[in-house]
Amino acid sequence: MKPASLFAIVSALAAGAAAVDLKKQVVITYESNTPDWVLTEAKDAIVNAGGVITHEYNLIKGFAATAGAKVLESVQTMGSKYQALIEEDKVVSVD
Repeated sequence: MKPASLFAIVSALAAGAAAVDLKKQVVITYESNTPDWVLTEAKDAIVNAGGVITHEYNLIKGFAATAGAKVLESVQTMGSKYQALIEEDKVVSVD
């Protein structure tokens, strides 16, 4: 194999790897007056994009999920009246 051909293959593989939609663990919450259909629409979009709903909260309007950045951007812009707050799901401690 010629060096130029090897370089082309490696470049193509690197470009493909960069195009992968990396998954993030997030918590998505809404204001308490948000209708349930807004959350259902957001969860359906995440699942249809290959994400996973990892927890549904009862005391607040929200859920936790593992999803790609592209679908999270889409969820952020869904329903102009009911904006989602999307935060990284991480452990918080008080020192």
